[in-house]
Amino acid sequence: MSAYVSAFELFSIGIGPSSSHTVGPMRAARDFAARLRAAGLLDEVSRVTCTLYGSLGATGIGHGTPDAVVAGLKGLEPETVDPADVRQAWSGWTDGATLLIDGSRPVPFSRSDIEMLPRTRLPAHPNAMTMTALGDNDSTLLSDTYYSVGGGFIRREGEPTRVQSHAFPLTFSSADELLATCDDRGITIAEAARMNEEALRTDAEIAAGLDAIWDAMAGSVEAGLRAGGMLPGGLQVKRRASMIRRQLDAAEAEGHQEIPGEWMGAFALAVNEENAAGGRVVTAPTNGAAGIVPAVAMYWWRFLAESGLGAGNAVTPYGELVGSALLGFSGEVAGAAELAQAVADDAAVAEANRRRGIRRFLLTATALGSLFKANASISGAEGGCQAEVGSACAMAAGGLTAVMGGTNRQIENAAEIAMEHHLGLTCDPVGGLVQIPCIERNAIAASTAVTAARLALRGDGSHHVSLDMVVETMRQTGLDMSTKYKETSEGGLAVNVIEC
Repeated sequence: MSAYVSAFELFSIGIGPSSSHTVGPMRAARDFAARLRAAGLLDEVSRVTCTLYGSLGATGIGHGTPDAVVAGLKGLEPETVDPADVRQAWSGWTDGATLLIDGSRPVPFSRSDIEMLPRTRLPAHPNAMTMTALGDNDSTLLSDTYYSVGGGFIRREGEPTRVQSHAFPLTFSSADELLATCDDRGITIAEAARMNEEALRTDAEIAAGLDAIWDAMAGSVEAGLRAGGMLPGGLQVKRRASMIRRQLDAAEAEGHQEIPGEWMGAFALAVNEENAAGGRVVTAPTNGAAGIVPAVAMYWWRFLAESGLGAGNAVTPYGELVGSALLGFSGEVAGAAELAQAVADDAAVAEANRRRGIRRFLLTATALGSLFKANASISGAEGGCQAEVGSACAMAAGGLTAVMGGTNRQIENAAEIAMEHHLGLTCDPVGGLVQIPCIERNAIAASTAVTAARLALRGDGSHHVSLDMVVETMRQTGLDMSTKYKETSEGGLAVNVIEC
């Protein structure tokens, strides 16, 4: 069975602050409501309850889990819901008010209908929740237990994880197998991923879908760079991305040279501040690590893409195009209209090349992320932050290496370097919120991804520690890690930082 997960499942457009604690529970609650309808039970429901176990119970309030459950019961989807409709869905609920299950069945609902049991851990996964629908005399009509296994993916007890099972043409279960497959066919990792995507969609649909993912990522960067004020949750954490943007804009206006690394840090902060505020973000591969892939991709888009490296075709530098466009075929100076058209054509070519590069970036990152999901974990509650930020850093490093013209083995090397230096990273959110240390951690990991890519590009792809070795090490480390360092806010910074 292939490890490959479609890009449109691994990168899902949703809302903050957490893929496992917000997006997953919303999908589970929505699925439960749909199952009631499909079973013909919806009209018999008089009450619905939800129990959040383990990590969902421990940090559910800070991650908006109860709000997400209520939104899901209404039939709302993370991909399309207005984030404002989720933020107060439970926390601002009036006890006894009517809740429309699946958007149609009215039942009375109180906040106490969602119970949190952080000390009770179900054996299958630390992120567990049980949904129960009651009828007359509190008789049980339907009861299902769901597991939110990371990245917004869910699994109902008794069925496999909700990753669609597809007959992909290229199957691989390890990095070694992926490299061998690419060698046999003479293709890149991105091309291998694209061939698998073509089993599900047309070329036009793949391009449009990847562009939509990138546009959503870029939108979260832009929104975060513009927004100010305090983040919710009571920690009094200020949004900093907009302040840094103003500082960098001012420096450029004064003629100072841009510092790409500082911009990249601002991009990462922007996305994760949007996530912490419950805004629109792309799970990449989780929400807690949602800023790394967009930040590194935007770094390439803004500062490196015009060199043409890895974009498919070299983009003529703006100055060179203007210089050549001044002369017509006869050697006479071109008119203003011709010059304007030439400049417009150059911009169109540059945009098209950037788009092709971003698609390559995302497809490469998808193939790598699939390996982490299949052979270790992308769940902070299961593997610590190494599973979230570490995986995202490796995906970003591999994607950047690909668009910088790296070979398949250099890509694998970059991903290995990035993951190796995140081994053992704990998940210890202060107050159960995705603010401290999560936001800054994304900026640091983005920088690490670039360093890993540059180191790999300076080599020939050969190295002692393989990506498969480091993935297995991450899996074992996650199993050995104390549960208090895995998203429960019972250890690390979560207990040593005084909440304000």
